[in-house]
Amino acid sequence: MVVIRLNRGGSKARPFFNIVVADKRVRRDGRFLERIGFYNPTAKGGEEGLRIAQDRLTYWKSVGAQASPTVERLIRQAGKAAA
Repeated sequence: MVVIRLNRGGSKARPFFNIVVADKRVRRDGRFLERIGFYNPTAKGGEEGLRIAQDRLTYWKSVGAQASPTVERLIRQAGKAAA
């Protein structure tokens, strides 16, 4: 199954997450099919904290990819920010 999930980056105590489309069987920070956005929980001031390519998200969901619960929360958060 294909899932949309977070891929951790950054350094110790400074997390940065890429939102990726990957096979469910691949480890968290392993190979992925496509990077569709990012999430920076430590963004301050004018820094961008969340970006999701809505067109690619719509495409992957249309072909059966399922988002993790955390990514679903971030998608709702991005939708509220855009509205």
